[in-house]
Amino acid sequence: MIETTVNFLNALLWGKLLVYGLVGAGLYFTIRLAFIQITHFKHSGEIMLKSRQGESKGGLSSFQVFCTSMAARVGAGNMAGVAVAIGAAGPGAVFWMWLIAMLGMATAMVESTLAQVYKVRDQDGQYRGGPSYYMEKGLGQRWMGILFSVFLIIAFGLVFNAVQANTITGAMTQVFGFDPMYVGIAIVVLSAFVIMGGLRKVAKVSEVVVPVMAIAYILIAFVVVAMNIEKLPDVFMLVIRSAFGLQEVVAGGVAYTIAQAMQAGIARGLFSNEAGMGSAANVAASASPNPNHPASQGFVQMMGVFVDTIVICTATAAIILLAGDMGTSNDGIKLTIDALSQHVGTWGGGFIALAILLFCFTSIIANYSYAETNVIFLSGNSKKALPIFRVCVLGMVMFGAVAKISLVWNLADVSMGLMATVNIIALLLLSGLAIRVINDYRQQLKSGKTPTFDASKFPELANLEGDIWTSKTVAEEIRAQEAAHDSRS
Repeated sequence: MIETTVNFLNALLWGKLLVYGLVGAGLYFTIRLAFIQITHFKHSGEIMLKSRQGESKGGLSSFQVFCTSMAARVGAGNMAGVAVAIGAAGPGAVFWMWLIAMLGMATAMVESTLAQVYKVRDQDGQYRGGPSYYMEKGLGQRWMGILFSVFLIIAFGLVFNAVQANTITGAMTQVFGFDPMYVGIAIVVLSAFVIMGGLRKVAKVSEVVVPVMAIAYILIAFVVVAMNIEKLPDVFMLVIRSAFGLQEVVAGGVAYTIAQAMQAGIARGLFSNEAGMGSAANVAASASPNPNHPASQGFVQMMGVFVDTIVICTATAAIILLAGDMGTSNDGIKLTIDALSQHVGTWGGGFIALAILLFCFTSIIANYSYAETNVIFLSGNSKKALPIFRVCVLGMVMFGAVAKISLVWNLADVSMGLMATVNIIALLLLSGLAIRVINDYRQQLKSGKTPTFDASKFPELANLEGDIWTSKTVAEEIRAQEAAHDSRS
């Protein structure tokens, strides 16, 4: 009964609503922002180079926020998810991952900018924000923020963490023969150690682990491509032909293949890069912007979507497709392990198992940080509910370690689809403000200035209670807080 209901909701959400919603929103933002993901791609990289600056007692540096969001993005979706999509719908799914990522870069720009505009401070002085906050403060609809928070807590705090744990145990069982129960216990202990320290500890761990694991995985993919360079043009054409059904000869089969590839590619692409879902916006709000403007964090998160899908997901796809016909399997991580082992030998399996351990573990702790912000939103900026919630998160990690993978993945798709639907509606309703804020940044940049946000230019922000942008710049506000903290010490 549960599985039937989950499958029905998935078919409704991913077969119709979100395919049109995500692609449509991405196209709309891309056009309204004049293809900002292309025209300002270099600028996004420049901001990333300076992103270690800005950490304070009130906020995280943009680099820490980037690494935390990448920790959540780079996980099961990049390795097992890509393999599942290829196994279920063919190589054409990769093309639709690329497309949703390019469009999603503009969507990520909008949602992260809004998260910065409407961010607040919690009782410990930490920046908090995200879709639930801009739904309440920007739209005046707290009920909508509550709905989003509930979906996110279910998705990221509970279901997605079960998916990540499931992927870790699958890799460890296949490669090393470990008992899933013991692997689950180990993951729970390590996760508990980090999440008990809250958002700042999650960010500290992420900024150390994420760059190392991402660079190592990309390098091994480059090695595989170099070993099979002569096959690369054929594999690329296979992806394009499969995406549009051009290799099929039966007319009815063409439409079915295109639909399957599009659905699988968009679903797995969004699961991986999270653009439009509203998840990364939660941590984007925690940054102390550098330069001092809400749109700066939008550029950082836009680059995160690119690195996640265009770079890392493509690396996985290359490893799998260059291995030739590996058959089809619902066990995505097995397909990835088998493919890399075929390229480099038996040590490839051990490498993938280690990569999965690091990728998925950092996803668990980053997913928790997203959910933590929404638990605080629901509890009226109080942290009293966090200890109980942390126990629930760890319980789901243990459940995921020994659960049936197909049901876990399907539950992840449903919860992700529901929260993405609510967020897309809010983004479209607030898009006018977001685009004006982003254009304000670009106009200052074009005139040779360092962009600085002046909230008085935006009448919508005049009556926000406790808003940090309306009275002082972020830099001034941070200095005032730190001076007060030092005087008390």
